[in-house]
Amino acid sequence: MSTSSGTSVSPQQPETDRNTADDSTTGKPVRPLPARVLYEQPLNERIRTFLRLEYLFKQASYHLSRDSEWDSRATLNCILEILDIFGNTNLKSETLKELERHSANLKRHEQNPDIDHAQLGSLLENIHARMEGMHQVNGQIANDLKASEFLVSVRKRSAIPGGTCDFDIPAFHYWLKQPARIRTRDLAHWLGNFDAIGQAIQLILKLTRESAAMKMTLASGGVYQRTLDPNRPCQLVRIALSPDAPYFAELSGGRHRFTARFMEFSTADERARQTGKDVEFELACCVI
Repeated sequence: MSTSSGTSVSPQQPETDRNTADDSTTGKPVRPLPARVLYEQPLNERIRTFLRLEYLFKQASYHLSRDSEWDSRATLNCILEILDIFGNTNLKSETLKELERHSANLKRHEQNPDIDHAQLGSLLENIHARMEGMHQVNGQIANDLKASEFLVSVRKRSAIPGGTCDFDIPAFHYWLKQPARIRTRDLAHWLGNFDAIGQAIQLILKLTRESAAMKMTLASGGVYQRTLDPNRPCQLVRIALSPDAPYFAELSGGRHRFTARFMEFSTADERARQTGKDVEFELACCVI
């Protein structure tokens, strides 16, 4: 999905998924799979940040296409949360480093006669295009938004529960009463500041997710643990369950190991409990 301003986003997990791809450099066909619910656990801070941004871009895209004042509020809240993430780290540099790493990894396959060289060339061109797009951004991303008096005022009041009521920010109230086409134009313009990095993050997450195929695995007594090779760091753990399964996956982990516990869903009056049953599930450890 893309925003009207061009920011590309992919679905955030967990969600229902209908297919998966094999290693993107092998040229193998996509194998259709039954619908299942996906859970993901990032194993480093960079991928964790990318997943959070993907989640916010998706929310913004959903609400941007709708005309109500509440949708405009929701879109703006997403933009402000995105700005908060950008304030904590140099994401432009981090994203470029990740693109360069993926490019170097893929180039190692250029002499391999068993891969689809046309697909490999297309991936490398795509990475290069995303890097060029990032280099064309002068300075830090979204600097203009950080300096906007209007957005700064809404951002400050948003930290207070109910702090963006009509009487708190009359300018915000005035803006919300403008025709939908004006609000949508403004929101699309603000989101456009993140086009280049949004498309780069989408590509990085796509390459990461497609670096490992799902394999059937068994969790004995509702728990599964695996030790990881720190010399081949896993970026992301993915688990797929049938939508009919009476439990959800609770993941935790780091560079050296991860654990998956399968929890029986409960109401608000009861705590979720780990199932004692053996659970079959699909697992992918994305090492790239």
